[in-house]
Amino acid sequence: MQKRKSVTISFLGNANFDTRVANLTNSLKADGMDIKVVSFDWTTPNFHTITGDTSIYKLVKKNNSLSYYLNFLSILFKELRKTDSSIYVAEDIFTLPIVTFIAKMKKAKLYYNSREFYSFLAGLRNKPKTQSIIRILEKFFIAKVDKVFVTGDGDAEFLQEYYGINNTVVIRNLPLKRKATVPKDFHELLSIPVSNTILLYQGVILEGRGFDPLLQAMTKVENCDLVVLGAGVFQTKYEKLAFDLGIENRVHFLGNIDQTELINYTAGADIGVSLIENISKSYYYALPNKLFEYIMAGLPVLISDLPQMKKVVTDYKVGRIVNLENTEEVENILREFISNKDQLSEFRQMTTKASEVLNWQREYQKVKHLFE
Repeated sequence: MQKRKSVTISFLGNANFDTRVANLTNSLKADGMDIKVVSFDWTTPNFHTITGDTSIYKLVKKNNSLSYYLNFLSILFKELRKTDSSIYVAEDIFTLPIVTFIAKMKKAKLYYNSREFYSFLAGLRNKPKTQSIIRILEKFFIAKVDKVFVTGDGDAEFLQEYYGINNTVVIRNLPLKRKATVPKDFHELLSIPVSNTILLYQGVILEGRGFDPLLQAMTKVENCDLVVLGAGVFQTKYEKLAFDLGIENRVHFLGNIDQTELINYTAGADIGVSLIENISKSYYYALPNKLFEYIMAGLPVLISDLPQMKKVVTDYKVGRIVNLENTEEVENILREFISNKDQLSEFRQMTTKASEVLNWQREYQKVKHLFE
């Protein structure tokens, strides 16, 4: 009897809250493969380590970042040594060195998921030494992998030129093709007036994700609330900003939502926002999964004027594009978006057509053969 193929996926993040990891894992399992996921969590309150086919190890991140990373690397190395897979997937630059060592030691295939331009992360733009270290590490290890997965055509072109590689494979961050079963009623859950339009931000709460211009605009545009699904180190900052602007009662932070329930929460909103700011190369080329999750849930979208996101919205006609550097434009488009119900209805109809194409089931077929 032939032994089943096995795949080990490593990720510095919680696999249960990451669409990209969850979709790949479930598709590979459905194809009869043995899957092991090693992931980590340091942000969920009162979290305890979970072990099994999908393991999530608790990390503690305080002032001593070195201790945090050493603990992460120690756990990852110890767990990967126990595995004997035919394919290893590093889901980020942080896991790549250890995963490369293990994959080479076990003579297995190695795939690297370059989901960001790590040496150009927005949070590192004022840390040239850290950027340089990451750039050197990525350049060294990326040359050793069999395939480099990227989230968009722009990413592929950039990495091919930047590192001189030709083994990139585009796998967009597309959601499963499905519809909400019981959309969340945010008006009832959060005591939001029925007449108010609900804006939705979904994803990690980081700098440069459009909170500043959006919250500023909301001070001029009433009759709307913002629901935030996700968590991150900048949550406290934006909670304070909402308070300082006097709109704290209209901004609702609900934390992370499990992937199995996420679409019901997404579908409970009226408009999905993805206002990524152009503060780094990584952000400039952004094509975030939240954009596609909004479309799958039937939400018209409001996005910033960045090339890869703009192409999707323009091609499928599912929303509006705004120049974040023009504060008045943000206010005007938000006001128009909310008040023009006919336009919203047209966009919703277009999301239905777009979701027939922009779904994980179709996207997975592009890479299925790499795991067979």
